[in-house]
Amino acid sequence: MVGRDPVVLDDPVGESLRGRHSHLARRVGRAFTYLPDVSTFAAVSTDPDPARWTDLTELLGRDAFADMFSCPVLPPPDWEPVFVLEGRQMIRPGDAPSVPWADETDDGVVELGSESLPEMLDLVERTRPGPFWSRTPELGTYLGIRDKGVLVAMAGERLRPPGWTEISAVCTAPEARGQGYAARLVGALAARVEARGEGAFLHVAQANSGAIALYEKLGFVTRRQVTFRGFRTP
Repeated sequence: MVGRDPVVLDDPVGESLRGRHSHLARRVGRAFTYLPDVSTFAAVSTDPDPARWTDLTELLGRDAFADMFSCPVLPPPDWEPVFVLEGRQMIRPGDAPSVPWADETDDGVVELGSESLPEMLDLVERTRPGPFWSRTPELGTYLGIRDKGVLVAMAGERLRPPGWTEISAVCTAPEARGQGYAARLVGALAARVEARGEGAFLHVAQANSGAIALYEKLGFVTRRQVTFRGFRTP
C-alpha cells in the first residue's frame, strides 16, 4: 500500500506541486504555482526564509492574485487580503468501511474526457463548485452522470500529495438535485482512489452543512479546520 502519512495534508498544494503535479507547475526559487488555466493555487516552502515571498511575487507578478488556499504560513503584512473562508479538511481513514453507493456496476457514472470539456465548463458556470478552469481536468480523473445525454452532475480529482488524492468539483445541476448523484460520484471516486492504495480527502466550506453531512455518510471524518485565503501581491 502507498504510504498515507496525513502530515502531508497540512500543505496539500505545495506537496502536490513539488511531487505528482510537478509537470503542471511553475516555480521560482521557493515558490510554486500551477500553469495557467490549470489552477490558481500557489504555495511557498515552509522554511522561514523570507525570500520565499519575494520568489512568489516574482512568479505571479506585482499586484497579482495569490490564491494560497490552505497554505500553513501567512505572507508579510504588506500583502493585501482578498478573501478569507473557513472550512474543513476531511479524510476517509484507513479503517473506514467500504464506500456506500460505490457500485462498480453503476454504468450511469461515466469518465469524462476532453470531448466533455464544454459541458463541464457549462455545468461549473451554473453551479459554482469552486475554482475550475479549462485545464483543471488535467489534474486527475473526472466522472459524470448524464440525463438524456445532458451532463447534470460531476466530480473529480484535484490535489495529489504523496499517498492521497483530493476529491473536488462536486456539483449537480439545480434541476437534477435530490437524486443522490453527488453521493454516487464521490463514492465512485473514493473507491477508485482506495483501489490504488491511496487515501481520499476533500475540502468543504464550514457553512456547507449539507455537503458535510453527505461526506460523513460516505465515511469521511474531519481531520482539521482550515482557513482558505487569497491575497494580492505588493
